[in-house]
Amino acid sequence: MFNDIGPLELVTLVILAVLVFGPDKLPKVIQDVTRTIRKIRDFSDSAKQDIREELGPEFKDFEFEDLNPKTFIRKQLDNDDLGLKEIRSGFDLKKEMAEVTDAVQGRDPEPSSPSAPGGRLDLTKKPGKAADDRPPFDADAT
Repeated sequence: MFNDIGPLELVTLVILAVLVFGPDKLPKVIQDVTRTIRKIRDFSDSAKQDIREELGPEFKDFEFEDLNPKTFIRKQLDNDDLGLKEIRSGFDLKKEMAEVTDAVQGRDPEPSSPSAPGGRLDLTKKPGKAADDRPPFDADAT
């Protein structure tokens, strides 16, 4: 419940509680808070049990933690009934992108566009300009 509270924060909370409630009322406040937390947990456990009973015997293995999308997906990926591992291993994004790039670059280049050696387009150069053509320098503009 308090996994992300460090020791310094915990000491700060204790000092703040002593200052707000006082040392004589603090034990009573702690008892009231723990009693309230216990009642809330009992209520949620009974609600979960009622929901499981209402769902019927086919949902006896139902866990409410499965409603968390990350947990559900992780559980479904571990359960290979759908063949998802085969699909994931059969699909290589880098390979697919390389094939698409090759198909695009492997087309016959247009006569006005510069071509790289091997009949492929050089996408690093801008079309219509030579490599050493630079725009004129305007000292007043800078």
